[in-house]
Amino acid sequence: MDSTAVTESPRPSATRSRRWRRWALSGVAVVVMAVLGAALLRSTVADLYLIPSGSMEPTLQEGDRVAVDREAYRGAPVQRGQIVVFDGEGSLTQYQSRTSVERAFQGAAQWLGLAPDPSAYVKRVIGVGGDSVRCCTDEGLLEVNGEPLAEPYLAESASTDAPASQVPFTVEVPEGRLFLLGDHRAASVDSRALLGAPGGGMIPLGKVEGQVTQIVWPTERRGPAGTVEGRASDGPVHGDGGEDR
Repeated sequence: MDSTAVTESPRPSATRSRRWRRWALSGVAVVVMAVLGAALLRSTVADLYLIPSGSMEPTLQEGDRVAVDREAYRGAPVQRGQIVVFDGEGSLTQYQSRTSVERAFQGAAQWLGLAPDPSAYVKRVIGVGGDSVRCCTDEGLLEVNGEPLAEPYLAESASTDAPASQVPFTVEVPEGRLFLLGDHRAASVDSRALLGAPGGGMIPLGKVEGQVTQIVWPTERRGPAGTVEGRASDGPVHGDGGEDR
């Protein structure tokens, strides 16, 4: 007599049920880790922002999650070359009307760094109060207070044939205002878009929400977000991370 035991194969429905539970538990674990990570980051003085576009490439890529120090300007001035997050509502973004439910879902997603704030913009500080900013010199460079500005972070190096901005301008930045541009000038909506509007493209200091300090995700790009300032005669300028941006 054959004494070999016969083992019944699991029923397909039971297998599917176990697989679904594993997927559900994995999803819950991801959400818990995201909440804990966001809470840990926000327990300091930082906020987490999702970069929604390529307007700051190559420094910041679409999809990057960045840490924003919301205390950076408590007692310290905004400086040229820094990357800031500011509220563009009423200037670059028209005022929006949303229901309380929409605001709640949007706020939760923003808190976790899973969705961008539709009114938040990330740009680089080119001019501060009292500065004169002009585009462009004969070499295609921006000029700040009569000095050509080295911008190694640009998506395309400035030259006579490819100036730092295709839109020429000369502006005087009032006290309490900032002139802000994206690093990818051809793909950035920034102060240049408001040159003919009231305020002349100048963003009030009170609209600044903080300074971008770190790329936290993806892991292969984790590191400082470069802050640079220089003149054309200074030679190569490096960001905080030691590499040209």
